[in-house]
Amino acid sequence: MMPAYFVAHGAPSLVLEEHGYTDFLKSFSKDRPRPRAIVLFSAHWESLTQTVSAVPDTYETIYDFGGFQDELYRMTYPARGDAALSEEIGRLLKERGIESIVNVDRGLDHGAWAVLKLMYPDAAIPVVAMSVNRMLSNEEQYRIGQALAELREKDVMNVGSGGTVHNLRRIDWRAEEPADWAAQFDSWLEEKLLAWDTEALFQYRSVAPYAVEAVPTSEHFIPLLLAMGAGDQGRKAVLLHRSYQYGTLSLSCWKFE
Repeated sequence: MMPAYFVAHGAPSLVLEEHGYTDFLKSFSKDRPRPRAIVLFSAHWESLTQTVSAVPDTYETIYDFGGFQDELYRMTYPARGDAALSEEIGRLLKERGIESIVNVDRGLDHGAWAVLKLMYPDAAIPVVAMSVNRMLSNEEQYRIGQALAELREKDVMNVGSGGTVHNLRRIDWRAEEPADWAAQFDSWLEEKLLAWDTEALFQYRSVAPYAVEAVPTSEHFIPLLLAMGAGDQGRKAVLLHRSYQYGTLSLSCWKFE
C-alpha cells in the first residue's frame, strides 16, 4: 500500500538550493516504489470549494512568487494530468458528502512543482493537483484525506505540500538554528503525530505551544492533516526528515502508512 506523505516546500528557491533537505528530496525515489500517479494538495492553491485539477494534457508552470533568481522563472515541470483519476477523486469525495469542482486549466504552483522537480525530476508521473480550504475545520481536512485513502491501494501517492512552521514575518536570514519557539512547536507536533492523537492535533491552535507563532495562517499546516487523513487506516507516522531555514521555516517530511 503506497504511503501518504507530507512534504515541506520551503522557499520557492528550494529547487536551486543544496543542503540536507534537498539531498533528502533528491534521493526520495531511490529506495521507494514508484507511484502510478501523485495526488498533491498545495498550500498555494486555495479555494472555498474543494477543487480537483483535470488538465487535458500537460500542466503549465506557475511562477507564483517574485524577486527570486532568474533561473527559477525558466524552470518548467511538464507533468501530465490523469483525467480518469480526477474523475475517481470526485466520486470518492461525493461518496463522503464532500462537495468538489473540477478545474481544467490551472497549472502547477511552486508548492507543487518545486518539490516534485527534486523528487521526480523526469516529470513522467501523472499529477492531480488539489486545492486547500482554510475555512474548513481540522476534522473536515482530515476527512478529505480519509476520502482518498483507498487510492493508496492503487499505487497512487497522496502528498500534502506545506510547512509545519511557516512564519515569514519572523524570518532571520542569518539564523543557523531554529528559533526556540519553532522547535518547541515542532516537538509537540512530533509527539502528537507519533501517538496519532487527532484530538490534540485538531485543537492544535489552542493547546500547542507557540501555535500562533508557528502557524500564523493555516494554509501551510492543512496539507499535513490531509496527508495524515489518507493514512488513517494504518495510523502510523514516521518522521523522515526535519531541518530549518532562517529560523522560522521548517523543512520536514512525514510518512503516513
